[in-house]
Amino acid sequence: MDEGKIKVVIIDDSVDTVENVKTLLGLCDRQIEVVGTAFGGKEGIKLCQKVKPDIVLIDINMPDMDGLTATNILTASMPDLGVIIMSVQSENEYLKKAMFFGAREYLVKPFSADELISAIIQTYEIQNKKKHTLKVINQVVQTKVITVFSTKGGVGKTTIATNLAVALARNTKKRVCLLDLDLQFGDVAVMMNLSVKNTIYDLVRDLNNMDSDLVNDYLCTHFSGVSVLPAPLKPEYAEFIDSRHIERILALLNGHFHYVIIDLPATFQEVVLTSLDNSEKILVVSTLDLPAIKNIRVGLNLMENLRYKDKIQVILNKVNEQYGVNCSEFEETVGYPIFVNIPEDNNTVITSANKGIPFVMSRVDTRVARSIIGLADKIHTNNLEPVTEKRTLWKILQF
Repeated sequence: MDEGKIKVVIIDDSVDTVENVKTLLGLCDRQIEVVGTAFGGKEGIKLCQKVKPDIVLIDINMPDMDGLTATNILTASMPDLGVIIMSVQSENEYLKKAMFFGAREYLVKPFSADELISAIIQTYEIQNKKKHTLKVINQVVQTKVITVFSTKGGVGKTTIATNLAVALARNTKKRVCLLDLDLQFGDVAVMMNLSVKNTIYDLVRDLNNMDSDLVNDYLCTHFSGVSVLPAPLKPEYAEFIDSRHIERILALLNGHFHYVIIDLPATFQEVVLTSLDNSEKILVVSTLDLPAIKNIRVGLNLMENLRYKDKIQVILNKVNEQYGVNCSEFEETVGYPIFVNIPEDNNTVITSANKGIPFVMSRVDTRVARSIIGLADKIHTNNLEPVTEKRTLWKILQF
């Protein structure tokens, strides 16, 4: 065995699948080495204990022992092992079960060589980072507060906030908390298919007796690793939450999470202004329709008066220039460069929302997922360069 390569074991009861996977991995022979194959869960466990691979590719359905049971045994006995589930089933329940049993990735058959190799390399890198960062889990960290905001409803703030939080958690292996501060009609819990026990309303009621350790009891944990503080279950509970509560909650989270992502409603109420005050970056979301552009222009002017200009990064969502407005015209009108373009992909976005699985997990091959992952990378690396430059002056709107 070559010590410089990623050692992989393949476990599948189909001989054809095993040979096909070996063939695909042969396209990346300089990085990956297949050190063994097994044709059942029990045989695969014995093989892994013997050869100690870095990565295991295992089918979810096998006659002697299913892949989930085998994954549970392997991850419990070999914590440094990265497990990738292979299955023809694409339903979100299978994905969630796989993650709960300890799998790092979930590949839906048939998959391409690029998808397979990318999953192996990413899982291997995550496991390596995990080994080197366990010792600092209890140390205080520097917290960055990122707010997703717009002065127009329906532009995709919650979609961006949820997928950004998941992308940051999965790709940087940092601790991420997502706050739903759309206190009347927040949808974060629904979009992440969370079973909600406590919300921000429950936390606020106990806030006087709260410390930074106890606050974790009020957070829901998504299977991506993101901690979520959901909005109240009833709109009328919003009136019991004010700016002082938000400042206290952010103070409790400070030092325990690398990133706090806040999803806000499209208003300038007191709670919103407190969140904006405490944010390191404000991601202002717009689309290319004229009502949104008008509202964003007005909102950005107000935010400049509130001295937020240095925090602002403009995100253009649902980008499709066939409707008559292009990106350069948008930039000239609002007076800001576009930080990131997110393409229109209603099929991916709506399906993801209905299934309750962020598309940066379930549809990483799509342009919309790649754009959010790119946004997460720019935030993590503190790359503030916009993706486009201003061009000609456009005066379709007069202010």
